[in-house]
Amino acid sequence: MTDVFRETAAQPRTEAVPLSHLSLELGHLYMEDLADGRKGLRRHFERVRPWADAARADLAARTTGGRPRISTCFLVDDYFSRFSTPADLLPLVLEEAERAGLVIDYLARESACAVADKVPLAQAVAGRLVESPPPGSYGARPPVSESGWLANGQRSPAGRSPQAMRRAEPWQPPSETNARRHSVFVDVELWDEDKDGNRTWSCPFLAAVWQLARLGLLRNEGEAVLRPRDASLGELPVEWDELPPLVRLNADADPFSAYRTCSVLPARFLSVEHAVRVILDQTDVDTGAVAQITRRTGTERQPTPGSVVERVSYVFYPEP
Repeated sequence: MTDVFRETAAQPRTEAVPLSHLSLELGHLYMEDLADGRKGLRRHFERVRPWADAARADLAARTTGGRPRISTCFLVDDYFSRFSTPADLLPLVLEEAERAGLVIDYLARESACAVADKVPLAQAVAGRLVESPPPGSYGARPPVSESGWLANGQRSPAGRSPQAMRRAEPWQPPSETNARRHSVFVDVELWDEDKDGNRTWSCPFLAAVWQLARLGLLRNEGEAVLRPRDASLGELPVEWDELPPLVRLNADADPFSAYRTCSVLPARFLSVEHAVRVILDQTDVDTGAVAQITRRTGTERQPTPGSVVERVSYVFYPEP
């Protein structure tokens, strides 16, 4: 018998994170959403309330053996534009949520989906993308790591000009890899770069990172990332960079991450979230984190789909 020795450092430990049953997102906030000020926020939360209640009721009906653990969260865009200040904006958001009978447990900055506490989360997730080449593909397009584009099937081949005594190849439509008779083809831009090579991540890609964080599937060398920090309304900064990436606003809140997520959003987010599902479906998530959650689903008798993308759900309410 031969003894096998392994260095401890070669087997990094995967840190576990506490989990709720459901992470319920009560909205995204972008600069244009503040065009109507308090009135617009009030209208949003009034639309969200009945769907949030329905999500809670559905989970309660499917949970056995104790109180359902549900945490709520809200995302503010400080990545694509900076508007107002945390000290001015967050009390307004919380007041209007409370007016509608809602409690926001956690608030996150969208820039944290790019970099949080000096950890480049978006770059790390980009490195875990695994394209699913459809049957018959011939590699004419560069990989996603070079192009910054990710598709859910075969792109339409580029046209070729006729050469000596040869006919031009006929146009071919794009096709979805797992189409149900007819294709719904999506090609997602994940980032763009300026002339100096500085990268700007797209909204769908940052939203995919956000979903992975809410599912408790992000790690940096085995350690949990995007840890919630407590904050009080009386201590909010005037600069967004001074606000923690993820703030716990409710001391009694259930854990931020959860077995499943549900997002209640205006209908205009439908195309973005379709792109998010394309990204998640081709992301090789941390195997240690997945294994931990799989074991815990059995212990808690909490059925959870094996596919990460199927753990994500939405409600899209119509806008006036």
